[in-house]
Amino acid sequence: MQGFEISVDDFGMGYSSLQQLSRMPFTELKIDRSFISDVSSNTKSAAILESIIQLAGKLRLRTVAEGIETSDELDLVQSLGCGVGQGFLLGRPMAQPDLIDYLEQTPSLEAA
Repeated sequence: MQGFEISVDDFGMGYSSLQQLSRMPFTELKIDRSFISDVSSNTKSAAILESIIQLAGKLRLRTVAEGIETSDELDLVQSLGCGVGQGFLLGRPMAQPDLIDYLEQTPSLEAA
């Protein structure tokens, strides 16, 4: 791999599959936003989200929760063991100079 890491984007949707996980040397699963946003009103989505995070842990893959927009969603994914998140709650799209300022002023999720 020569230092490269490979991520499965939008895991749980479209072409991402369990078969891919067994064939490719992935290092990260990015959990599709649909499972995050639907979790409070859909018990199936909650079970799928929890299962994806557990599976990733067993496969020693980092998990990224996509599309975190509320503090409840953040609390939930953290409580399930997902260590990385992205979404409007954590930071909106921004220009590179703004990103540098943001990173210098914002504590990491790991410190929270």
